[in-house]
Amino acid sequence: MRPGDRPRWEVRVVRRAVLRLVLASVTGGIAGLVLYSLTRVTSRSLFAVTGALAAVVALLASEWYRKAARLTEVKVTIPQLSELTFAVNNDSRQVAWHMFVETVTRVSTQPLADDEGVVREALTSMYGLFATTRETLKVTRPSPVVPSGQTVEYLAITMLNRELRPFLSKWHPRLREFELAHPDGSESTWTDNAACRAELQRVQQHIHGYAAGFARLAGVREAEALIGQVPGPRDEAGDLRRDAGRTARP
Repeated sequence: MRPGDRPRWEVRVVRRAVLRLVLASVTGGIAGLVLYSLTRVTSRSLFAVTGALAAVVALLASEWYRKAARLTEVKVTIPQLSELTFAVNNDSRQVAWHMFVETVTRVSTQPLADDEGVVREALTSMYGLFATTRETLKVTRPSPVVPSGQTVEYLAITMLNRELRPFLSKWHPRLREFELAHPDGSESTWTDNAACRAELQRVQQHIHGYAAGFARLAGVREAEALIGQVPGPRDEAGDLRRDAGRTARP
């Protein structure tokens, strides 16, 4: 570059600024001409122009709503439910995304090894997922009913009734009874501790499948990397999975 020459990036910036200025001037001039023309038309012509503009706006709004409400067919495989076909739109994708975030950030899908964690915290987290799911379904608009597809509400309610409700109704009273009888006792002395943890792992595996289903409905890419690995029964988690368990919120 010779002395006195401007760097190329400065030249590009100046050119873009000039181009924007020219475009703004042209747009403003056209808008001014349109407004001037409208002020000089007769009342009948003004009504015609206004009606035409209103029709264009209504058409654009209708097209936007149609695209937002358009149902898309998505196939999801849940190990406990086999393959299901869902009909989703933008609203149901939002619900699916909310459910995905709730399931993958709790103990519901994160490992709790036999020698770490607290069962009470895991049950509290499961109950929180149950309550959040119910609240989400209550405040959202139901998905359109179609003969050939299930809805995201069906998947969420099935997770509640087939997985969370049976687990919580069985183990919450038993653990509560132990806590009342042994207020200063350690969970490790609870006779049902191992059985509860084993069933917790089984439920985690199942909810892992539901989380993957919610991700599929929401259009989440590389969902498995976000969900992480859930240990199977009698499986000792590695260091990475242990770290994931520690970061899961109750």
